[in-house]
Amino acid sequence: MTPASPAAAAPPLWSLLQATAGVVRAVGEGTSATPALAAVPAPLRAGTQALAFQALRHLGRAQALRTLLARRAPPAPADALLRTGLALCWDPAQAPYEPHTLVNQAVEAAKRDRATAGQSSFINACLRRFLREREALVVRTEGSPVARWNHPSWWITRVRQDHPQQWEDILRASNAQPPMTLRVNARRATPQSQAEVLAAAGIAAYPAGTHGLVLQRPLPVHQIPGFDDGVLSVQDAAAQLAAPLLLRGLAPAGDRLRILDACAAPGGKTAHLLELADADVTALDVDPQRCERITQTLQRLGLPARVLAADAARPEAWWDGVSFDGILLDAPCTASGIVRRHPDVRWLRRESDIASLAAAQAALLTALWPLVRPGGRLLYCTCSIFRAEGQAQIGSFLAHNTDAVLGPAPGHLIPQSGAKAAPVPDNSAGDHDGFFYAVLDKRPG
Repeated sequence: MTPASPAAAAPPLWSLLQATAGVVRAVGEGTSATPALAAVPAPLRAGTQALAFQALRHLGRAQALRTLLARRAPPAPADALLRTGLALCWDPAQAPYEPHTLVNQAVEAAKRDRATAGQSSFINACLRRFLREREALVVRTEGSPVARWNHPSWWITRVRQDHPQQWEDILRASNAQPPMTLRVNARRATPQSQAEVLAAAGIAAYPAGTHGLVLQRPLPVHQIPGFDDGVLSVQDAAAQLAAPLLLRGLAPAGDRLRILDACAAPGGKTAHLLELADADVTALDVDPQRCERITQTLQRLGLPARVLAADAARPEAWWDGVSFDGILLDAPCTASGIVRRHPDVRWLRRESDIASLAAAQAALLTALWPLVRPGGRLLYCTCSIFRAEGQAQIGSFLAHNTDAVLGPAPGHLIPQSGAKAAPVPDNSAGDHDGFFYAVLDKRPG
């Protein structure tokens, strides 16, 4: 028997912890986890992402514990490794490895990195003290909301103000690991038929709503039958509501629906619109590189759309003067509703971002509303749980636009995890991200 090649062997845990600490440090310095993970060597990337996401979901607790173990923070590389170790091992029930193994390998990681080698004894002492005194140290951190809920203090306060009856459920759901939810191309299959295809390949999945499938275990997309040939796309159940809400009862002024998807990248909602309707769709995004992602998405699905790199807030630069039957405005926002999928967001955002993003959203609404024909519709949505980006934004818009009528829509969708939660209309499993939807119908002229 030919022995396995070294390249096929799993990377050592200490190397994964080194890379994970690098991601945690980058996020602490204001860099998104996405480019930080992209810089990780390919053989380490999948394991690093899993560990980094778990560490970021428990970073508030880790920071509180590190303060108890060391009043003065060590140099940044060592501090990141120490907090990573604490985040991963503080709760044995959730630890990805046995806590003593994590501690041993964190110390090994420190010894093998020139930037942390001089702090390896300090890291060893802190982590081993934590193992000895774990219960007492954890109890001492319980009084800190940041440690308990693993979100910044301002974020916790804001959620509590915006959702006084549900704030604890929201924070709890935001720390959960999300499922892998798929959207079935309605032109090609049904959730039930595609679930049978997956089952034949040994992949367990269950239908969730009109167009959704949820995998019992996440997989790389290219290992999922139907993804590469355009039958399946990855899209959270809450995001799957956008296209049906815009299209519901919408009639074209001419022969075909004319639709604008503003802020369209990476193209999931654009594709869903085209899967459900024969329409002329323009997909717009301000970033040319992100427009390439829209094009790639549509090519994989075999769907046609006009893709433009342009600023939706400046229609004079790209609009042809012909009104749209429908506009989908998935506005830039804090992404506070999708932190379970992007746990770095909570540590990157600042409270001041809410006001600046709300101003940008208002500008987009003001610029795009005149492009909707009388009798047409604009669907406003954000993946945010903050009312300033949802209910308050639309309340202000309606007060200043008397030709707008608020149609039936979910409003604020609270992030939920597990079947015990109340489902959204398109997700009977009750597991979805946080979102806001408002249907704005323009009065006929």
